[in-house]
Amino acid sequence: MAELSEDVRALFDAPNYATVTSLNPDGGPQNTVVWVRTDGDDVIFSTAAGRQKPRNYERDPRTSLLIIDPANPYRYAEVRGSVTLEDDPEGDLIQELSLKYTGKPWEDKPGVKRLIVRVKPERVTLRG
Repeated sequence: MAELSEDVRALFDAPNYATVTSLNPDGGPQNTVVWVRTDGDDVIFSTAAGRQKPRNYERDPRTSLLIIDPANPYRYAEVRGSVTLEDDPEGDLIQELSLKYTGKPWEDKPGVKRLIVRVKPERVTLRG
C-alpha cells in the first residue's frame, strides 16, 4: 500500500472535486466527478447502491482518482488503487461531504442506500 504525502492529502482534504474512474463490464472507463476526503492513507467518497460505480467495483475493484489544484491546474495528484465498499446506513459521509463542498445538508431520495467507497492506494503521483 502506498502512503499519501501531506501535499496529496491537502489536495484531497480541501473542497476540490475529484474525478474517479471505474471499469465498465466491457472494460471501458466510467468517469464521475465526486466529493472526497482522506481517512488515514485511504481516500473515501460516497455513492448510492445500485449505481454503475458500485456495480463496477463489485466486479473489478481497480480504480483511479485524479484531483486538480484549482489555483494551479498543472498541479494534480493521481491515486490508483483497489476499492472496498462499506455500508453507510445513516449517510454520515455524504452529509459530511455535502457540508464541506456546499455548506448545506444532503437530501437523498427516500429509500436510497448509501455506500462508502474506500480506495486503498497502491500508487500515488503528485505533479506540479
